[in-house]
Amino acid sequence: MRAVRNIAIIVLLALVVAAVPGGGNAAEAVLTALTLAFLAVLGVAGYQIYRQNKLSYFSLTDRQRAILVAAVGAIVLMIAGTDELLDTGLGVLVWIGVLGLAGFSIFSVWAESQRY
Repeated sequence: MRAVRNIAIIVLLALVVAAVPGGGNAAEAVLTALTLAFLAVLGVAGYQIYRQNKLSYFSLTDRQRAILVAAVGAIVLMIAGTDELLDTGLGVLVWIGVLGLAGFSIFSVWAESQRY
């Protein structure tokens, strides 16, 4: 019964998008709202992680903190520029390269901080 209800909800939403004038605009608005809500949740989660690990963060050296902040900043910029960067082949390579380098930087800071 639950599956039938879920399918009915999806069909109703599809009908609204297809039949109602301006339904495409409404769908775009809903998608934008969901994207903003997702990014807000990511921001809140990042802040919570920072609060829980504040002592660990401040125990890093200045160099390690700079690398960590730069890597997180690069990830944020790649998220912000995803639409433009993924339109071209070179953009995809840059996007993957920057995310890979940022991930490696975060991992190297973490690995270096775990050594005694």
